[in-house]
Amino acid sequence: MDKKTVIVTGIGGNVGQGIIRNIQATGFPITVIGTNISDFSSGNHLCDLFYKVPYAEDKNYLSTLNDIIQKHNVDLVIPATDFEVFYLSQQKEELLADVVVSTHDTSAIYLDKFLTFEHLNRHSIPFASAHLPSKFNNEFSNVILKPRKGRGSRGLHINPKDLSGFDDMEYMVQELIFGTEITTAFYVNKKKKLHGFITFERTLENGMTTHCKVVDTYDDQLLTILDSLIVVSNIKGSANLQAIVNKDGEIKPFEINCRISGTNSIRSNFGFKDVLYTLEEWLYGKQPSSPKIKKGVATRVLMDVIYNEITDFNDAKDKSASHYLY
Repeated sequence: MDKKTVIVTGIGGNVGQGIIRNIQATGFPITVIGTNISDFSSGNHLCDLFYKVPYAEDKNYLSTLNDIIQKHNVDLVIPATDFEVFYLSQQKEELLADVVVSTHDTSAIYLDKFLTFEHLNRHSIPFASAHLPSKFNNEFSNVILKPRKGRGSRGLHINPKDLSGFDDMEYMVQELIFGTEITTAFYVNKKKKLHGFITFERTLENGMTTHCKVVDTYDDQLLTILDSLIVVSNIKGSANLQAIVNKDGEIKPFEINCRISGTNSIRSNFGFKDVLYTLEEWLYGKQPSSPKIKKGVATRVLMDVIYNEITDFNDAKDKSASHYLY
């Protein structure tokens, strides 16, 4: 297998760090270059090389990435944040390496939760009902006010008393549905076919999965939703659907992410290896391996990366700096 070089962005977060660990687990001869908006994070120790880059919306973001691509003969870029997916899908033709993104129109729709609602509602695909703040007339007894564009779980307001201070361009009001939260990762191959999916029931803290359990209870409903979603979208590669299962057992999606999501490091251990599929198809031009889903539960723990004898963060740029996990 040929030696390749891959950029993984957003390595300060759990998505990017999970992608790198999954790349390393394949055993493929891949050099991983990590990027982030800050010089040092908990992801630096995973990277063969590291570069600081501007925010995706910055005018120098593309040129900075292209400089790295040229310097290291990069074969593939895997973005780990929503905004990088959006901007790189827009600038794909100017990027000097292939990049794992959906088409720009699809990336734009799923970056914006209100556009997502409007798009799926037009096609009669289930999604939690939503309104712009100025148009909301108490249609729901319980609401969640959230930023239209991805900020993790920041900026959420449950049943706010006054919506007058929230701009329609920035926020939306969504029906707050009570029930069991699930997250479904799915992979769409280059033939625009569903390659497979896995679903977790999960609990969260600060927007991140802490405990999760593999379930197949909802597979029939989800298969119908995902097949319908793929027909009306140009999703490429891995994506993620978040939903609530209500008291009647109905699945109500409330968010879709067009990128590899944060549980990638967990689900690969339960037989859904979407990072592997990405490498096989996008990097090596092969048919992706078949998912082999296993039952199980998982939890996340906090660990420390220790750099002995290093006196400055700037000296801990990548895995070449002596370190250990504790």
